[in-house]
Order: sequence, then C-alpha cells, then structure tokens
Amino acid sequence: MELDARKLKILNAVIKNYLETGEPVGSRTISKETDLNLSSATIRNEMADLEEMGYIIQPHTSSGRIPSDAGYRLYVDNLMKEKEAELDKKEKDLNSMKEFLDDKVEQVEELLQNTAKLLANDTNYATMITTPINRRGRRLKFIQFSLLEENKLLCVIVAEGNIIKNRIITLKEILDNETILKLNILFNTSLNGLSLEEMNIGLISKMTNQATEHMELVRNILDVVGLALADEDDFKIYTSGTTNIFKYPELSERDTASELINTFEEKKLLTNLLVDKNNETEETRGIQVYIGNETSVQSMKDCSVVTTTYEIEEGVTGTIGIVGPKRMDYEKVVEALKIVKSQLDETFRKH
Repeated sequence: MELDARKLKILNAVIKNYLETGEPVGSRTISKETDLNLSSATIRNEMADLEEMGYIIQPHTSSGRIPSDAGYRLYVDNLMKEKEAELDKKEKDLNSMKEFLDDKVEQVEELLQNTAKLLANDTNYATMITTPINRRGRRLKFIQFSLLEENKLLCVIVAEGNIIKNRIITLKEILDNETILKLNILFNTSLNGLSLEEMNIGLISKMTNQATEHMELVRNILDVVGLALADEDDFKIYTSGTTNIFKYPELSERDTASELINTFEEKKLLTNLLVDKNNETEETRGIQVYIGNETSVQSMKDCSVVTTTYEIEEGVTGTIGIVGPKRMDYEKVVEALKIVKSQLDETFRKH
C-alpha cells in the first residue's frame, strides 16, 4: 500500500490535531479542518489504510485515532527537512538568546544551568544539559567483574594509557559465578576498543536485549563505564522543568510520573542517552529525535527526547536534551535547540 499525498496530508492533520488536544482524532474533525474536500466516509477509509500501514492506532474503543511511534517518526523526519532552511530567518531570536548567554559566560556552570531553565520555561517540557566532555578521549581496553560481597559487584575498568578505575555497584539481585562470567564476556566482546562516542544507543539496546533478566544491571554498568571514560569527576548533568511533566495527562499518571521524576533526580540513567551522538548527520546538524522505545531509558518509553550537541573546541562537546510527551511540539523544540546550539557554539568560540 502506498503512502500517497492524500494519505500523508490526512496523517499530518491527525498528528497536528493530536499534538494540540491530546484527544483521539476522528474523520469528522479531519474533514472540518483540512481543505481536502473529502467526505467523512472517504477519510475513514484513508484512516483505516493508515492504521493498516502502522502510522496511526485506535486506542481503547474510541472511534478516533492517535499517531503511532512510526507516524511520529515520519512526521518528525519530514519536519526536520522543512525546518532546516528556515534557521537563517531567526535573527531576532538569535540575537535575544545571544544577549542572555553573553551575560552568563563568566561562569560555565551557571551558563549551562540557566540555559536549561530558559529552555524549560520556553518549551514547557523537561530539559537537561551536560558539561562538555572530550569525545575523542580514552578507549576501553578491558573490563573485569568480580563479587566483593553478596550484594557488591566490583568493576575494574582499564582504559587506554593503562588508566585503571575501580567502581562498586550495589546489586539488587544475587549473581552466581556463571552469570558474572557471562557479563564479562558480553561487555568485553561488545565494548573492547571502543570510545565513549562509539557506544551508541543501538549498541546499548543490543546489549540490554542480550542480557534479558539482567537488563537493569547492564544499564547500571554501562552508566559506570560511560562516566569512567568521560572523566566522571568533571561530568555533570543539569536538569530543569521536571514538574512540567505533570502538565500532560499521559505522563502525569502516578507511576509514570514517579519513574520520570526519579530518572531526572538520579541522573545516572540519563548518562547514556545524553552521551550518544554517534548517529549525528549533516542533514540534521546534530539534532536527534528519539520517540518512545527508541530511547535506551525504560522510564521514557511514553516520551519523546530531542537532543543536540554544542561544541567548545574540536572534539570537546556537551549535549542538550528536551523531554516531553510523544505529542510534543516538535517544530518549536527543534527550533529552540538549534538557536541554543548556535549561540553556545558562538559564545564558547569567542571566549
């Protein structure tokens, strides 16, 4: 079945309406709000095709439809292409952001904290920003796991230059010797010789899927390895706008909101998400959009995460991220991140 121009227009109308209202969208709504001049029956048939193609879904018993992750992905990819040419037209916004950042450049940490606050206030979503790290830095040579106590796992991390870092992880499960051996094999087979930059979300997802019942432990170990290679003494994540999550009904349910708040407070789970920029392309200029299960953080499976990098000097970069519902205003978020990235790059080059 082909996604022709008419189906694409109906899909875009469904997504835009759902982004605004958060309510399932019916054929009558589409017929009123588009210039397609189609009957509700024809639109229903097209929506049925879109559902069969996997771009929209029908929640519960409602007659309306909402976008699937695949629908959001198509919408975002098209949006990125459309918005790329418009960045140069935002001189007024750029100048306003430039003045704000120039006022704060004396203290880098204060600059980054205020940037996170500014983005949270501007977008009404949760935001996060990392201190810069050297992405061309050390590569992992070897990692060894052994039990110190029943609930303490010792991780010996050996990096290029024979730099050795010992880290202890508190276990929530009891591990036998066979499991520890399998962990040693998994991590050394998957990560040996890689830099932090090369440990991308695709690799991390593959490793966690291989670990099956030990997925949480594997994620915790990956956090420890990432921080060790990134020189964790200097690596920090600043967050802001976490309570904005409660503004969106689909994220404000008690358990969902609690998991998200805990993720932002602990921050460790954000590490792998924010240091993964290996998939950056020229077309997106560093903007990456992760929808639903495309992220490596389980608590964000109902969210979308949009990230970009800023650069202090060649190879020394930090990451900015915005987290919101899957029906977030992608256009506004992408535009805001491009403006902030541009001004941070310029600010650091000047100073």
